[in-house]
Amino acid sequence: MRYCIVDPTGNITALVESEIEVARQPSVGAELMRRHPEVEQVGFVQLVSGGVPDEPLAGTLRMAGGEFCGNASISAAALCLLRAEEARGVSIANQGNTQDPCVVSLRVSGAARPVEVRLFREAPKAFKAAIRMPEAQDISWKVLSYGDVSAKVPVVALEGISHIVIEADNLFFSLLDKPDVAEEAVKAWCKQLGADGLGLMFLEKEGPSRKLTPLVYVADGDTVFWEHSCASGSAATALYLAERLGAFADEELVEPGGSLRVTCDPTTGETWLYGSARIVEEASISQSS
Repeated sequence: MRYCIVDPTGNITALVESEIEVARQPSVGAELMRRHPEVEQVGFVQLVSGGVPDEPLAGTLRMAGGEFCGNASISAAALCLLRAEEARGVSIANQGNTQDPCVVSLRVSGAARPVEVRLFREAPKAFKAAIRMPEAQDISWKVLSYGDVSAKVPVVALEGISHIVIEADNLFFSLLDKPDVAEEAVKAWCKQLGADGLGLMFLEKEGPSRKLTPLVYVADGDTVFWEHSCASGSAATALYLAERLGAFADEELVEPGGSLRVTCDPTTGETWLYGSARIVEEASISQSS
């Protein structure tokens, strides 16, 4: 079984290139996370086209839990580009050429339409990226309870995952200092909201650069992580802020693994996230081991 370890802004991702039937993907993902404790999520990727000159770059990505993930999408696009270059025997993305990005179209779990990823090479296996994120299906305020605390919170429903943005003045912000309680709360709220996955985005202070601490739970794989960065959660945060302000939002979100920038234009419905991906390791294991 062939796979890669990728670092997209600290949100370490394992991408499996071998074909694995969907029913086995959660268990394969769990085994890879056991072997690589630094891995926060696992996806299954294939290059669909782009292996010959003039063919558009396209691929597929399915997360082990069937959710949508922006950082994994950036990582998968980078891997598809590398595999296309290997197949063609030539470099497609030129290092330092920031005027002409390589565009990869990805079909991703949890997203109804293909996702566009633009890649700019920084090193042979490292890229800056811009990804057009799926639009929000709904942004609404809900009253949630946990223990003896109840509070009203904004819930941003994206395709494949939902996120709750918790600002510093919200009663639930204290969960940031109680990680075990926060992990139980996100599981309970995910079930209550009927979501495939749920993130708690702890958002601090006002200003051009805001600190964001993401906690993400995926129901199908029963995985919960304090992620080093979360692309979909960052996009959800910008979508919420844009709606609250009723204006274009350009947010630099400082997360444990680095910064992600998101622009959200309510007039066009476009949300773009700017991040990076670096191929750390390429490996293979026996599926019977």
